[in-house]
Amino acid sequence: MTSVTISKRLQTIARYCPEGARVADIGSDHALLASYLLVKGIASHVIAGELNEGPYQAALKQIHTLQERQHASVRKGDGLAVLQPGEVDVICIAGMGGGLISSILEAGADKLTGVKRLILQPNVGEELVRRWFMENGWQLLAETILEEDGIIYEILVAERGEVTLPYEQKDRSLEELLRIGPFLWQEKSPVLQQKWLNEREKWDKVLLQLQKSDKPEAAERIRQIQEEVKWIDEVIACLHTDKQ
Repeated sequence: MTSVTISKRLQTIARYCPEGARVADIGSDHALLASYLLVKGIASHVIAGELNEGPYQAALKQIHTLQERQHASVRKGDGLAVLQPGEVDVICIAGMGGGLISSILEAGADKLTGVKRLILQPNVGEELVRRWFMENGWQLLAETILEEDGIIYEILVAERGEVTLPYEQKDRSLEELLRIGPFLWQEKSPVLQQKWLNEREKWDKVLLQLQKSDKPEAAERIRQIQEEVKWIDEVIACLHTDKQ
């Protein structure tokens, strides 16, 4: 049997793939996830989609090493354009910004016919993905936050359903939960706390630079950031208190 080694991040995505599913990985990163899903017997068929020639060739090369390669397809194209409607049960998109992921889903909406599950890992802009789910009839089912090699990742899983259900919590507003993640807020893991500590540190650096500025608009921007930092501090305090 061919051996495929993948990161903790991709292993977590793989765990959310139902057994026997036909899976498309869009922007497949050398088709590593697709290969793993086949080798482990999780997916019955995989499609690895790549936009650019270099990654496309790398994915082809990787799939060619597999004994199970007859159950795989590597395609070159933009986003969901590589798919036919009804061709897959699961779509994975990982390692892109939340805005780009949302636009890929929006542009390929006709290709979502028959798709039962979306497994998405935005590098930034998780809120944009959650909002896209809500606006397009996809119910957030699960979230995982993890740290690997000093980078924090969030993985979001959705199926069609009751879009507001995960957000029916009394201690946070809908807008706040779209930012934080409703399941992550319930779990309150140390990694989530670290994520918001990192955010606070980022804004502190921005404030430091703005406070040196003599531009008239700097004062208003400082005020906005101070409001943001105040909110982040309150979130961190809740996360810390609930873990005591």
